[in-house]
Amino acid sequence: MKVYLVGGAVRDALLSRPIVERDYVVVGSTPAKMIALGYKQVGKDFPVFLHPVSQDEYALARTERKSGQGYGGFICDFEPTITLEQDLYRRDLTVNAIAQSGDGTLIDPYHGQQDLNNKILRHVGPAFSEDPLRVLRVARFAARYHHLGFYIADETMALMKSMVQQGELKTLTPERVWLEIEKSLGDGAIEVFTTVLSHLNALNDVQPLLVKWNEETHQKLNAQLAQVPKADPNYKVVLFCLWLQHACLTKLTGIEQTLKIPSKYAIALRDYCEHAATLMTSPSPKDLLKLFNKVDLWRRPERFELLINIMRFTLGFEINQSEKLKKVAGSTRAISAQAIIAKGFSGSEIKNQLNEERLSQITHSLHL
Repeated sequence: MKVYLVGGAVRDALLSRPIVERDYVVVGSTPAKMIALGYKQVGKDFPVFLHPVSQDEYALARTERKSGQGYGGFICDFEPTITLEQDLYRRDLTVNAIAQSGDGTLIDPYHGQQDLNNKILRHVGPAFSEDPLRVLRVARFAARYHHLGFYIADETMALMKSMVQQGELKTLTPERVWLEIEKSLGDGAIEVFTTVLSHLNALNDVQPLLVKWNEETHQKLNAQLAQVPKADPNYKVVLFCLWLQHACLTKLTGIEQTLKIPSKYAIALRDYCEHAATLMTSPSPKDLLKLFNKVDLWRRPERFELLINIMRFTLGFEINQSEKLKKVAGSTRAISAQAIIAKGFSGSEIKNQLNEERLSQITHSLHL
C-alpha cells in the first residue's frame, strides 16, 4: 500500500499558492483494508475514505469507463492492481495530474510541471470529453489563474467546444452547475469564467439569466469587481448580483428551484433588479416607504443594507449617499408597532398610524 498527495495541493504548492485542502490517492489497497486501518468510508460510487485523525480524503486508485451520458455515467475500477499512472491519467488537466510521494518526490507522467511553467491548461487525454463538468472546471481554473497568465491550450478549447455542441452540458444538474459558479465567484474572476464559456457558446447552458456578453461587458464588470473588498462578508453575493445586474426581473421568479440558486443570492438579485431604478431617481418618501415594505426592512434590515452595498458597485452610489439611506432606514425602523399601541391606538388604527409616523420620519431624515 502506497499513499500519494495528488491534485490541487501539489499544483498550488508548485505555484506557491496557499493549499486549501489535501487529497490523497492510495495504491495497492482495498476498502476492507482501509476500514481495518480506521478510515471511514464516505464514497458511494467509488471508495473514498476519511483519515481517522486529519479527516483528509483518501481515495483508492481507480480507472473510469464511460457507461452513459453526463456527469454520473461512469463505471469505476478500483482493484489494488490499478497503478498511480493509471489513476492520474483519468484526471482532467495535466497540472492536476501530478502526485507527490511521502518523501517529496514528484511523479509527473503527463508533463504537468512543464505546463505549469508554460502557464498552459491542457487536458490529459481523450477521456476528458466523457465528463461535461470538466468544461466548467477548466473555465474556472482559467479564471482563477488568469492573473498569473494562464491560458487554455487550443486543443483543449477545441475539445470543450465539441462537447458543448454535442449537448453534453445539458446533462449537468443545476446543483453541479451552481457549485462551479459559486467557486468561481469565490475566486473573484467570474468575468473570465464567463468569457471562456462565451467562446465555447456555452453561456445559455450554464447561466441563462445572462442577457448579453461581449468584451465591453467583460471590462465593465472587471472594473466593478475590483472595487469589492474580499473581506466583505457578502462578497460572493455582491459579485453574483454584479454579474447578473442586467437580468430581466420577470425571469427571476423561482430561480431558487429552477436554477438551484441559494435564496440569499436569489433575493439579493431580485431586490436589485426591482429597486435599483427607484433608488437612483431620488425617491420620494412614499416611494421609499413602499420599498422598505417590499424588502421587509422591519424584520430583515440586512436585506436593505445588502441592496445599498450592491448599488455602490453597480451604479456608482457615493459612500455618503449610501450611508444616508442606511440612516434613514435605521431611524424609520426604530418606529415600532409597540410604541404606537402605547399611545392608545388599536385595531386598524395601529397600521395607519405606523405608516404615517414612518412616512413622517423618512421625510424628516431625507431633509437632514
